[in-house]
Amino acid sequence: MSNVNIKINGMDLSVPDDITVLEAAKMNDIDIPTLCYLRGINQIGACRMCLVEQKGARALQASCVLPVSEGLEVWTNTKKVRDARRVNLELILSNHNRECTICTRNERCELQKLCQDLGIRDIPYEGEISGHKIDDASISVVRDETKCILCKRCVNVCRNVQGVGVLGPVGRGFTSRVEPVFDLSLNDVGCINCGQCIIHCPVGALKERDDVDKVWEALDDPKKYVVVQSAPAVRAALGEMFGFPIGTNVTGKLAASLRRIGFDKVFDTDFGADVTIMEEGTELIDRIQNNGVFPMITSCSPGWIKLMETYYPDLLPHLSSCKSPQAMEGALIKSHFAEMNHINPEDIVVVSVMPCVAKKFEVKRSELSEGGLPDVDIAITTRELARMIKEARIDFENVRDEDFDPYFGDYTGAAVIFGATGGVMEAALRTVADVLNDADLEAVDYEMVRGVDGIKTAEIAVTPDLTVKVAAASGGANLRKIMDSIREGGEFADYDFIEMMACPGGCVNGGGQPHVRAKDKLEKDIPAERAKALYDEDKAHKIRKSHQNPSITRIYDEYLGKPGGHKSHELLHTTYHARPKIKES
Repeated sequence: MSNVNIKINGMDLSVPDDITVLEAAKMNDIDIPTLCYLRGINQIGACRMCLVEQKGARALQASCVLPVSEGLEVWTNTKKVRDARRVNLELILSNHNRECTICTRNERCELQKLCQDLGIRDIPYEGEISGHKIDDASISVVRDETKCILCKRCVNVCRNVQGVGVLGPVGRGFTSRVEPVFDLSLNDVGCINCGQCIIHCPVGALKERDDVDKVWEALDDPKKYVVVQSAPAVRAALGEMFGFPIGTNVTGKLAASLRRIGFDKVFDTDFGADVTIMEEGTELIDRIQNNGVFPMITSCSPGWIKLMETYYPDLLPHLSSCKSPQAMEGALIKSHFAEMNHINPEDIVVVSVMPCVAKKFEVKRSELSEGGLPDVDIAITTRELARMIKEARIDFENVRDEDFDPYFGDYTGAAVIFGATGGVMEAALRTVADVLNDADLEAVDYEMVRGVDGIKTAEIAVTPDLTVKVAAASGGANLRKIMDSIREGGEFADYDFIEMMACPGGCVNGGGQPHVRAKDKLEKDIPAERAKALYDEDKAHKIRKSHQNPSITRIYDEYLGKPGGHKSHELLHTTYHARPKIKES
């Protein structure tokens, strides 16, 4: 790579020769507005917001697809550029449902922000609206055509990042729209419910199914005992909804706010994560000692589970039989906790706060229930919880930190890092290594599986006589690379243990997390910032191994028996099944 000399707004600049004008401007603190652009994902010049005036060119150019070249000279803010941007934005708005005050993206909408920045005060163009459909059949994702701006971010994220490709452009000209094939609902195609389309949509055309009213209804019912559990990744992102910097850990404020909302008990899904390690670690040891199916693959991510059921049903025996931490925690609340407190399980409502919209799909699975009762009744996202906190008029910024309720709210540092890609793998290795060596090993940081790279691999000497090949992957397209390799008998078929997370970077970047503008994604690695908050909490925790959690020891001693035993299998393990890519009508 070499440099070229260019001019932007009269400034002489030397920039790498393999970048675009938009990237060159960003490198030199020159702000060019964007709307459809997502670095490395969606660079198609569709929205025409990033226009620049190029010396010697008749027409304005989209800077996101304009490569730099020696002697190139552009201007980013001439009258011609400003006028064109305004007209293009007004045309987008003329075909957009502008019910901004009741939109879930109000005040966090990239289109709305551009209107403020460009001084849009009137829409001179009024006419027919092209989109009319609202697809709300999916348990997780609601798609609203009336708000779609045809930026195609969702199309490219779904296809190129997640490897699923259930959304695509349909029609031409004014009738263009983005939707699944054959005019079907997202519920009827091979959507894995990950919600990456939601967090990459710049407007409110894609959102989670809102279950907040169900939670309020349960809280207002005097006959119901309502228990909440919160996933580890939530604490690393919730603060963003209240103005805290990205990656701020708000564990104490989270627990305090949940208590003030009115839940009867406030627990942490991290307890369920510690239980998961006990069960999953035991399962791995059993497979090692008894020539089980390898590689064994984790089963914590519901988006990943659905991807495997839909696209790799022939490889289901590789999946761990463990339920997710959310489901394990729910199952234990409706069994052991209910018995301890003499509460009828039918009167308990378990609410989970998750970084993930696929958890809404997971709680509806019949496989995750006992005696006709679902392990978890309602799953809400980090965003939905933020709306509840605001509706309850809780001063989140200033609320005093509190702890989760004891026993089912007790957790270790190993559980906290479940929210980051590689965290489940590292937590499991901490326990498996201790068990196989019959020792309390000092080495607890398996940093080779950390980081937000899509696929990470390592060979780890667990004992003097046993070295395991492990991998941690996130993002659907990366998961598919591994599964294709296993199916074809390739490199990954020879691995022992693989962690899979549907969302790039893991749960910290889940489809239910706070929206982040594309401009901010250019400046920061969002998954890495949030993951750092989790690793910092793990490092500061007194207990960093799941099997050393006193409450985990207690629940096995007084209720479950041994990990992997009969009671554990009854409550904490499950099976999965093949799903069609397209449902027949």
